[in-house]
Amino acid sequence: MSASTESRDRLRIAIQKSGRLADPARALLGACGLSWRESRDRLFCYGEALPIDLLLVRDDDIPGLIADGVCDLGIVGRNVLAEQDLDRRQNGVAPAFRELVPLGFGGCRLALAVPDDWEWRGAGQLANRRIATSYPALLRNWLAEQGIDADVVTLSGSVEIAPRLGQADLICDLVSSGATLAANQLKPVTTLLDSEAVLAGPVAEFEGERALLAELLLRRLDGALRTRHSRLLMFQAERAAIPRLLPLLPDAESPTVLQVDGADRLALQALCHGRLTWQRLEDLKRAGAQGLMVLPVESMLA
Repeated sequence: MSASTESRDRLRIAIQKSGRLADPARALLGACGLSWRESRDRLFCYGEALPIDLLLVRDDDIPGLIADGVCDLGIVGRNVLAEQDLDRRQNGVAPAFRELVPLGFGGCRLALAVPDDWEWRGAGQLANRRIATSYPALLRNWLAEQGIDADVVTLSGSVEIAPRLGQADLICDLVSSGATLAANQLKPVTTLLDSEAVLAGPVAEFEGERALLAELLLRRLDGALRTRHSRLLMFQAERAAIPRLLPLLPDAESPTVLQVDGADRLALQALCHGRLTWQRLEDLKRAGAQGLMVLPVESMLA
């Protein structure tokens, strides 16, 4: 099989080679039943279970690889995808990639952060200020929406130290725990974008074999994401207790109910998509549930 034929018949997914999204991305794809054989340089992983390969790259490169057709899909932070999409639009370049599915890990936010001694009173304070950031397109877009004229100072790294070095008055940067900001005497005041890992793809629809593979992958991803915190809850209860129990399961699908003993004792099983904490189980027990059992859900296909 020629390389060109192989590229048409196989799906390529780019993920971060190293960093905070790398391991969760591989684990999620593994939960979809994918497995790979790695190349010697560990930059390419050949799909074994399915004709779906991995490219291990820098996260900043993923949108461009999708735009150039080097890969078909990518797992990347929404912040990176949105920044590069806005940069293309602001420079008159047609959209080439889009967010397909939020993946629920790698959560953070792009926020303005000011020195601790600032008394924040709103966006009006930013007029004519210098704002350091690694996300100039997103920041300029937000400033335009607010009608604020400010000086955007673009830095590739160590943004949080810019005010202390006299390069900027405040910053616009990613915030996770906030520990880095606190260490540099900064505090977040306004969120510009809530971010997480997303599955990105091209604007154009796939065709042929790749369309079928992409549809299969999206279906499996949906099942893997739905079962991430899903548990099968089983218990018994008197019929009279059911009206008290069901409101305690707002995240559950319609339970299966079986008669156990006579007309009044029932066995219930419900697929719950939220966390079944000890507190929830204790609340159910007080409401009349007996013999509570929680089972993991390995996979689910709608």
